[in-house]
Amino acid sequence: MAIKSYVGALLLLLSFSSTINAQVFPIGNYGAKADGSDVSQALVSAWKEACASLNPATVQIPAGTFALSEVTLEGPCKNPLEFQLQGTLQAPADPSSFKTDGWIVFQNMDGFTLSGSGTFDGKGQIAWTKNDCHKNTDCRTLPTNLRFNFVSNAIVHDVTTLDSKNFHVTVMGCKNQTFQHFHVSAPADSINTDGIHIGRSTGINILDTDIKTGDDCVSLGDGSEQVTVKGVSCGPGHGISVGSLGKYDNESPVSGVFVTNCTITGADNGVRIKTWPASKPGIASDMHFEDIQMNDVLNPVLIDQGYCPFNQCKAGIPSQVKISKVSFKKIRGTSKSQVAVKLACSQSVPCAEVEIADIDLAYQGPEGPATSECSNVKPLISGIQNPPACAKVVS
Repeated sequence: MAIKSYVGALLLLLSFSSTINAQVFPIGNYGAKADGSDVSQALVSAWKEACASLNPATVQIPAGTFALSEVTLEGPCKNPLEFQLQGTLQAPADPSSFKTDGWIVFQNMDGFTLSGSGTFDGKGQIAWTKNDCHKNTDCRTLPTNLRFNFVSNAIVHDVTTLDSKNFHVTVMGCKNQTFQHFHVSAPADSINTDGIHIGRSTGINILDTDIKTGDDCVSLGDGSEQVTVKGVSCGPGHGISVGSLGKYDNESPVSGVFVTNCTITGADNGVRIKTWPASKPGIASDMHFEDIQMNDVLNPVLIDQGYCPFNQCKAGIPSQVKISKVSFKKIRGTSKSQVAVKLACSQSVPCAEVEIADIDLAYQGPEGPATSECSNVKPLISGIQNPPACAKVVS
């Protein structure tokens, strides 16, 4: 774990050093004004020139509030490039004005930094009222605030993503990308506003970051490999989740997930692995959750291989996603439900090599003290077990 944190800090230092003598491209030089007019053309023009620079370059958005419609900012660029946001970028409030599912898309980059004390304001309030994806499988996908597609060797730090219409951040097809001192903010009742969603990516670090949102703080889709989540403050939201997995054909394995030293407060879930019933075959292994503080969390520790929101599945058919080499260690705090630890594995492919150690979760409620449930799993148990491990075995 220490090595992974060092790598993240080293990436941050390298990002600073690479742009110390960078050529700066302020969007004001391209006609952008903080007067409510759309600055997308000015931003794209500044980006293109910076991307073509023979020296490291910085695209700069100064203090002030700027209106920005959807843009794609892409490489490859000739040198490392930094996007420096000091002010606030505001998305169009009406989701019907978007042609795609991304507000700001960074793609095909190698050596990229996103920095500054500024805010990406997704203006999601109208979109949340129109989101019916929980009951309409043919719903239109609403825009994500920040999409990273095929970005390598990148650092994102200190900026804020606010009130996204859909996921705040998606990381797809990326390698060696670190989020540090990153901020995500949306109300608890915002719909489908995952903080950071990762898929088909490797070497992703989320460090010392705070996430307040209406869905998963961090969600890991298929193909997520070597992911470190450390020092994250989560809540409100739906916790830190692997999955959901198994919904689609040919999903890639998930492996090498390390979640440590995090605090989860007032969330619907704590640390969770979720797969669909009647799923496609899949693999999720080498996943470790350690040193986690739970504060009034509804489901602090959860493996749910019957994940079926809004009855959008065939609930009676077991999941075919094989879960193995999982550990839950040093998890403490308070649960809002009596079942503080629930390991509900698949009857078809039971969980293997699961370890639970030093669990200390308290529940105060009319049902009695905290308890735990296990099905289709025989975990290795050690250390403190409060509640007693697998107190109820469900067949």
